[in-house]
Amino acid sequence: MTSSESGALFLDAEALYDDMLHGVQRLCTSPRTRLVGITSGGAWLAQRLQRDIGLAGEPGIISSALHRDDFSTRGLAAGGQTVLPFEVEGADIVLIDDVIYTGRTLRAVINELFDYGRPASVKLAVLVDRGGRELPLQPDYAAARVALPAAESLALARAADGRFSFHVQEA
Repeated sequence: MTSSESGALFLDAEALYDDMLHGVQRLCTSPRTRLVGITSGGAWLAQRLQRDIGLAGEPGIISSALHRDDFSTRGLAAGGQTVLPFEVEGADIVLIDDVIYTGRTLRAVINELFDYGRPASVKLAVLVDRGGRELPLQPDYAAARVALPAAESLALARAADGRFSFHVQEA
């Protein structure tokens, strides 16, 4: 993570991914550990982490759409549907996301996860924690912590070759 001479934030998403890989490996503490990526950036990360860590099977993908507190104004997002190709009941879940901000998406995801069963534990690993929490939720692992103005958003992109990059956008 660095800043350019213009003061704009530059994050090396691939370097952060390498750090995240080691952090998530430390969170995978039992044979019941299952990775679950939050759509869409978290799902991309979970798919690559699953392969790079060498975990059997496929990671889960979870959507926050049906449990969002702004559903009435936002509606169903174009993002993916929840797919959990394993038993949630009794599993040790590691939720994977690209960026945590207010915590509202995470709250919705946890509600969605419990619709599928009661996991033994739930941990959270994120590529970037940008602060600004509105709910008392914190990641167990964050590859980087940055401060951005509320008017800016941080978006993970995935190239055709699978490499990650970040883009700072006006919200």
